[in-house]
Amino acid sequence: MRKIFIAAAALCCLIAGSAWGAGQRVGVVTLEVDLSAQGHGKEAKLWVPYPTSDKNQTVDGIKVTGDFASSGVYTDLAYNTPMLYAEWPKEAVSRKLVFTFNVVRKEIAQRNLPSNEPQWNRADYSEYLQPTSRGPLDGEVKILAERITKGNLTNLAKARAIYEWTVGNMYRDPDTKGCGQGDVCELLKKPGGKCTDISSVFIALCRASGIPAREVFSIRLGKKAEEDISTYQHCWAEFFIPGYGWVTADPADVRKAMLVEKLELGDQKTKEYSSYFWGGIDAYRVVLARGRDLILNPVQAGAPLNTFGYPYAEVGGKPVDFYDPKTFTYRYTFKEK
Repeated sequence: MRKIFIAAAALCCLIAGSAWGAGQRVGVVTLEVDLSAQGHGKEAKLWVPYPTSDKNQTVDGIKVTGDFASSGVYTDLAYNTPMLYAEWPKEAVSRKLVFTFNVVRKEIAQRNLPSNEPQWNRADYSEYLQPTSRGPLDGEVKILAERITKGNLTNLAKARAIYEWTVGNMYRDPDTKGCGQGDVCELLKKPGGKCTDISSVFIALCRASGIPAREVFSIRLGKKAEEDISTYQHCWAEFFIPGYGWVTADPADVRKAMLVEKLELGDQKTKEYSSYFWGGIDAYRVVLARGRDLILNPVQAGAPLNTFGYPYAEVGGKPVDFYDPKTFTYRYTFKEK
């Protein structure tokens, strides 16, 4: 992921409630996929994260073109994550798809969160209290979660303690491939990674503490008038407060700012970033997907997807490495409106 981030001056303006901070990002995102270089004589299948509108973003003007034999929009059965699916027959020589959508994305600023929490039914959020293949909730994770949250009684207080621990003990490792795998046990041994890694630790510790939590997978929207955003994928977290709803937390972007700006934990700028990304995120991102260990629809031949922040393809029933541009050619671009 390229080292783009909010400049310190921009963050100060944002915290002060300037037009930049209170605004939104508006533009067109285009994804171009070309699987033509794959071995011919084999059926090709493609699944692409399909963004939808919610209270923080509006997605419309969707267009899908290409030389595929068929396509459709589906959701997985566990998380209702939408996805665009397309397939090409064995005899296809060219395999191309272009997916375009307009987006209006708002900044999130959830402040003055309630300290009083009503009774709630954990069964209603059971899918966000379960372990994942790379995020166990027992053993060392449970022990650490209990130590971090000791003396805190509410979801808000526990999550804040976990957030502060995550910011204070994790770090961004720029050598990590992609956004990271989010292997929590390995990360507790070597707490360096990228956004999926740092968010996964926060989420596992929340879930082990009885707090529903989930990853949000996105792609950052460029800050230039027109920009290649192919490597701008980003993951952050949300946790649940009874009587309020889902709250944003992005400890990974705090650690990214610290790395880019060479900040220490005690620096004032670090404290400002930490405060901002607790309940707040900038408008320079669009949500693509949620869910871990995803079984796609139609079902993929490969294993459940650890994450679905990238396009996923199979040729001849075998996964194509979406981290390798030589074997999986795709390009995301952003153009402001």
